[in-house]
Amino acid sequence: MPLLARASAATLSAATALALATACGMLPEDAPDATAPYARLTGPEVVNKALAATRAAKSVRMAVETTSPEGPVEAFVATDIRGTCTVTLSLGATGTMELVRTGGTVRTRSDIGTTATDTADRAGRWTKPAPGDRHAELAERYCDRETFLGTLAPQGGTARKGRTTTTSGSDAPALTVTGGTAEGKWAADIATTGKPFLLKLKLRLPHDGTGGGTAPATVEFSAFDQPFTVNAPKT
Repeated sequence: MPLLARASAATLSAATALALATACGMLPEDAPDATAPYARLTGPEVVNKALAATRAAKSVRMAVETTSPEGPVEAFVATDIRGTCTVTLSLGATGTMELVRTGGTVRTRSDIGTTATDTADRAGRWTKPAPGDRHAELAERYCDRETFLGTLAPQGGTARKGRTTTTSGSDAPALTVTGGTAEGKWAADIATTGKPFLLKLKLRLPHDGTGGGTAPATVEFSAFDQPFTVNAPKT
């Protein structure tokens, strides 16, 4: 076949493939690309792999930023699959709480109190949280990575693959996957080297886990499978 004819045939073949992909509802980010990470997987399949890998990690650290009726919320969490956990929870001007959970026992140290006297009595001391202590309940809820993964899981079916980027604060390349919910959009960065861990997640979280409103949140995951030691605090 003459060179010009071969080139024309190749061009026609590529155009036909693109037309078929479009007709089948395959947007460019979902079309096969041998050079792209997770090239043979759809967006929902990539999310499922990330959820499975992150759930299976023996341990993980999480940095959470969100808001609450009391103001901005920051939490720094280290947790493992045995349930051991440490949390430092900051609630804007309200105060800070530290939580340690070992062997099913929870202890907190906080400068958050209902009165000035209560705050002074509790500051600097590890205590067993009182029943119904909502700050302790929030901090302990962050010990469970399913608080975040379980919120993403039902939305995974809306996932669309995007570009490969570098996650902020890390040199790890990541594939950005986005999707939508009735309340807005979500986005996830998923590692493209090694295990497909979830590196960063942006979505809306319930304020208190009971359906009392939601707020935008960013969660960064790191230190997968890296053990940490927690000593039970003395009370």
